[in-house]
Amino acid sequence: MRQDAALLSLHDTPGNPVPPGATVMAVGTSDDCTLRAARWSATTRTCKGTVCLLQGRAEFIEKYYETIRDLRARGFAVVAFDWRGQGSSDRRVDDPHKGHVAAFDDYRRDLLAIRDAVLVPFMPDPHVCLAHSMGGCVALTGALDGWLPFRRIVTVAPMLSIKMVRSPAFASGATRLLQRLGLGSRYVPGGGPVSIATKPYPNNRLTRDPARYARNAAAALAVGAGAVGDPTIAWTAEAFRAVARLRDPRVPPRIATPTLIVAAGADPVCGTPAAQRFAARLKAGHILVLPDARHEILSERDAIREDFWAAFDAFVPGSPVRAVDDRRLATA
Repeated sequence: MRQDAALLSLHDTPGNPVPPGATVMAVGTSDDCTLRAARWSATTRTCKGTVCLLQGRAEFIEKYYETIRDLRARGFAVVAFDWRGQGSSDRRVDDPHKGHVAAFDDYRRDLLAIRDAVLVPFMPDPHVCLAHSMGGCVALTGALDGWLPFRRIVTVAPMLSIKMVRSPAFASGATRLLQRLGLGSRYVPGGGPVSIATKPYPNNRLTRDPARYARNAAAALAVGAGAVGDPTIAWTAEAFRAVARLRDPRVPPRIATPTLIVAAGADPVCGTPAAQRFAARLKAGHILVLPDARHEILSERDAIREDFWAAFDAFVPGSPVRAVDDRRLATA
């Protein structure tokens, strides 16, 4: 298992310092992939439990420093990690800029490794997840299949449809065909190595907050190839498969984990109507649509973020279960 400096470090940038007290870890998966993970204790006297952050595609721990600070101030310990194929975690292709997995089931291996190496041995109960975009798709799939290691799900702009293609049906069929032809590790047609987080702010799909956009762009530049570019054909084909499965109207009633969906009303990346239809069929779920938000709600303007946190606080109230000076968190 890798134990190099890139894996065991976090990056500071101006205005976006590493939250103090981090313990950075190398976590090995069942198929010999190494993930970068970090954990923090709460900054309150007592701890309400642990929130595990499930990133979206092409994201990395450094992008979530503000969210980590907000969670710790609310009384939660925090776990953050990079999925395989992005951030400082391992790649399965030669070009580190490619956002690639061969199958979405690889993300299950990642999350179960985090459960066994970080959540269970170190982090106070209850464990809940805060999942963005692709991370929301993974979380909902895990809840459906019964392996998700969390008692509650909060998912932000979940990937329940993909809007960044003109014809999803054609794109799904085309990428599956190319995958079967052995071209899965190539960029999607027209794709390249440039991270979406570093593209010009005007007309961006992610946020209407220019300061937070600039902050995230600086973080992307700091992590270098950790901020991957466009996805591969295999990632895209697998994403369409995962979305199609969750969009089956028979699926939401089978999810027993209490779920809060916070959707972006002006989301040009993942379709909000699909999230609304999904939430309407959940037996233990709620949805809040923030009308003016773009895809990255946690990086949006203050007013939008305040609405998100109000919903989060109402859904994940927690109760004091353990003092934050617990010996298991003493190194955090």
